[in-house]
Amino acid sequence: MNELHLETSPYLLQHANNPVHWKAWNALSLAEAKEKNQLIIISIGYSACHWCHVMEQESFENEAVASVMNAHFVNIKVDREERPDIDAVYMKAVQIMTGHGGWPLNIVALPDGRPVWGGTYFRKEEWTETLDQLQKMYLSAPEKMIDYAEKLHQGIEAISIIQKGDNENSNQKEILDHLISKWKKSFDLEFGGMARAPKFMMPNNYQFLLRYAYQNQDAELLSFVNLTLTKMAFGGIFDTIDGGFSRYSVDMKWHVPHFEKMLYDNGQLISLYSEAYKLTQNPIYKEVIEKTLQFVSKEWRTSEGGFYSALDADSLNKEKHLEEGAFYVWTMEELKSILHEDFDLFSQIFNINSFGLWEDGNYVLIQNQNLESIAKLNQITTVELELKKRVWEQTLYLKREKRAKPRLDDKCLTSWNAIMLKGYVDAYKALNNEEYLTKALENANFIIKKLWSNDGNLWHNFKNDKATINGYLEDYCFVIAAFIALYEVTFEEKWLHDAKQLTDYTLEHFYDEQHSFFRFTSDKDEALISVHFEIEDNVIPASNSVMAKNLYQLSIYFDNSYYDKVTQKMLSILLPNMDYPSAYSNWLDLILSFSEQNKELAICEPNAKESNKIITALYLPNVIIAGTEKTSNLPFLKDRFIAGENNYYVCQNKTCQLPSRSIQEVISQLVLK
Repeated sequence: MNELHLETSPYLLQHANNPVHWKAWNALSLAEAKEKNQLIIISIGYSACHWCHVMEQESFENEAVASVMNAHFVNIKVDREERPDIDAVYMKAVQIMTGHGGWPLNIVALPDGRPVWGGTYFRKEEWTETLDQLQKMYLSAPEKMIDYAEKLHQGIEAISIIQKGDNENSNQKEILDHLISKWKKSFDLEFGGMARAPKFMMPNNYQFLLRYAYQNQDAELLSFVNLTLTKMAFGGIFDTIDGGFSRYSVDMKWHVPHFEKMLYDNGQLISLYSEAYKLTQNPIYKEVIEKTLQFVSKEWRTSEGGFYSALDADSLNKEKHLEEGAFYVWTMEELKSILHEDFDLFSQIFNINSFGLWEDGNYVLIQNQNLESIAKLNQITTVELELKKRVWEQTLYLKREKRAKPRLDDKCLTSWNAIMLKGYVDAYKALNNEEYLTKALENANFIIKKLWSNDGNLWHNFKNDKATINGYLEDYCFVIAAFIALYEVTFEEKWLHDAKQLTDYTLEHFYDEQHSFFRFTSDKDEALISVHFEIEDNVIPASNSVMAKNLYQLSIYFDNSYYDKVTQKMLSILLPNMDYPSAYSNWLDLILSFSEQNKELAICEPNAKESNKIITALYLPNVIIAGTEKTSNLPFLKDRFIAGENNYYVCQNKTCQLPSRSIQEVISQLVLK
């Protein structure tokens, strides 16, 4: 047993019995490398990562490999979900060295932490041979490695700096239209998403594209977004039996996923499908929302209202060996024995044929026709077929529950909890299910009680009733966004004041005046080899883009010109650098907020919350909403409430029209024609 048995991270604990003398990332481990003048192996992964498990089985559980690692290196294991700051810095290094990245992420560094070599997954022989060569080089020609480390470090620093350009005369609409035109060339018009594999869902991309299509009346683009959302819901990437999405699909048709389920994906996808449902009323989207939230509540929700992080891709197969997807797949023989005379009809819906076959006789359920078409073909009603489908799914669910379940990552991360919290709020807006709001409020109180310290900082991680690791920018930005979302449905100003308090803390401890962006780590944390500014949106939007949107909204609620100035500065610097739209979709969404179509609405009446349910059930991405049922000192609402009157103020650029008394009249002003 190595030092990882002292940790709480499920990923680190998975490696606690490796023969490798693993240590956690801490001051003592780093000091030991310097004291012994030994190279450091930094191996980064996460609990649900399939290829991390493969490399562990092939290499880190092997005595011969361990002897090589233990003889000459200080070996440090890092959970990228607990330490995204470390992961971000060394990912940059590997991307510079190899042109790509991923997990497991394996780096060899000098005793001071500067990397000299790295990559992702390595086979056993390649791994040990490379380590042997690096050790010999370090003994025979350390100056060469030090020189390379210095040049690589300069490269890391260079790509960490945001280049400032002159953007004063840029036409934001022209930039947007150009990027959208460029983006459309990479669309997969058959299965949705981008025309490549693997396919990541990238929820923020489609939230922006949905909004852009709506605000620009682009029917073709709206059709593409709906195609994508429908194909994702039909694909094996969505678990139709129990709800929830896997992380990504290995193929073009969203069929076979890497089977891990992550909290952050599902939180964002709930928000996306909720927005799309408000616009389209597509019942498929409603089904996705309801099934996924049922799954989240059942499998991930804690007794305190928090949410666990993930389910593993691997689970025990019939031979009691860990196998990717074993929990989720079916053989034709199994399905026939379970469904009996319904098998033929079931196989039409879920493609128990060449289209749905994965490998080794296993099928991953995938739809490619709507139920109406199949019902017509089989001369039954759609209602009857829908009922049969629900019964089949429940039958398979009960059968599947008898299998060995994937391993659970039972840590609660602040940022991911906040993403899920906002998903619940967005689902509440779309479906008006009070249970969703209740769970959102319980999670918000969990964050306040367990993850927000008396000193004002957020913690990043919670497990075994203990909060650890000082919060990162991602924790603050998503909690702030979630609290703003809670205000939008409750009109309880406490949530806005909490959001403002966290924002001011972030400006004090994360904002870099020189670069005009927020650092990923607080000024209270130990410095790494390079400062990280998270700018580009990925499977999770960049913490800086989320902060920029938060500041924009709060600047309106609190009439705070400094918040607005910071947001505008960030956007003006980035605009000339936006060449790859997928990596800036959340920033592009912010640009839309500065268009002439953006409006603010103040609902001031005794039944403001009830009226707000009507408003928030509509797709109004270009409207910021506030409201009160009593006199309010919130700057945006000050002096607007008059007892006994129903007043609705539609505003634009802080200029408001005379109040309307009719909510239907207000809706006609807000909904884009």
